[in-house]
Amino acid sequence: MTTKELDEKYIAHTYARFPVEIIRGEGSLVWDEEGREYIDMGTGIAVNTFGHRDAAWVAAVREQMDRFQHTSNLYYTGPGARLAQAMCLATGMEKVFFANSGAEANECAIKAARKWAGTRKGPEYYNIITLKNSFHGRTLATLAATGQDAFHSQFTPMPEGFLYADPADPDSLRTLAASHNCAAILFEAVQGEGGVLPLPGAFVKAMEETAREYDLLLMADEVQIGNGRSGALYGYMNLGLAPDVVTTAKGLGGGLPIGACMLGRRAADVFTYGDHGSTFGANPIVCAGALSIFSRLTEDILSGVRTRSRLIFDRLTGAPGIRAVTGMGLMIGVETDRPAAEVVAACREQGVLVLTAKSKVRLLPALNIPMDLLEKALAVIRAACI
Repeated sequence: MTTKELDEKYIAHTYARFPVEIIRGEGSLVWDEEGREYIDMGTGIAVNTFGHRDAAWVAAVREQMDRFQHTSNLYYTGPGARLAQAMCLATGMEKVFFANSGAEANECAIKAARKWAGTRKGPEYYNIITLKNSFHGRTLATLAATGQDAFHSQFTPMPEGFLYADPADPDSLRTLAASHNCAAILFEAVQGEGGVLPLPGAFVKAMEETAREYDLLLMADEVQIGNGRSGALYGYMNLGLAPDVVTTAKGLGGGLPIGACMLGRRAADVFTYGDHGSTFGANPIVCAGALSIFSRLTEDILSGVRTRSRLIFDRLTGAPGIRAVTGMGLMIGVETDRPAAEVVAACREQGVLVLTAKSKVRLLPALNIPMDLLEKALAVIRAACI
């Protein structure tokens, strides 16, 4: 049986796959089972930070594999401790809980907020304000936190305790905080699955003011925009915010599964022994690879992200068939005249792999994609939009 036949027979039908089997990758290029070459403008949905087979990442992973692959969190291991140190020193956060995905990182943040507020203000202060059009994961709690009804309808009853503010209406934040017993505000600097939409400045200011006025934790979901993709180390840094909790995943691992919930000063000691846990969290192989990725998110890399971002916006904004270009850094949404699915298919036929986000084409290239490959990909995308 072919891979496609095996997949269709034995794997749950949760993905509408593109008709391509990837068998090899190198940098920002991948090849399919027929030997066709593609420019990868999706990076596994913002996961392969420095592209495929990144030499430093591979070396770090292999070195740890030659030591030992796993031990439980009943023992100390070096890679996780060193990664946590690097993340805290770079962000000013104080503690890190490691998990395996963005959803798990957000679950940790939800638990942290509820315990923090329950201890500080009372158990009735459990509500968490999230945003309409947000996306925070596919567990029941993170689905409930997601401010899109389309994700809720098949899985009711949803866990209670989530309220949805409208990013277009800053006053909606204060209204919710004033009328409910709340613990925190959870936000994405750029709403990725919601259409690659940066938060309006007035709403950002309202979040900061509301959190301070009502004694709420401010929690940044950096699962997709984090780890250099925004042109800063984390997306919230572009907004001038100082969140109390930061969650991240995807690009931190460079290709292996990891999630992290960083706790700032106000929430640093909220957990005690037994409050939370993860069998595979802080896996030493994964953390060794993640430390290789994180340690190379230097200003040179971030400057390169900003340069590439400007090139994309310049080449695509106002081009025929393109209505708008949104996003931040190398997380970009392109609103097209043609249906996004048709643009994706046309790009694929011409050797460029792109994604969608709602009705937009979504671009998430490697942070270090070579400029000539980026120019070539953008020419294909422009042509596909006509």
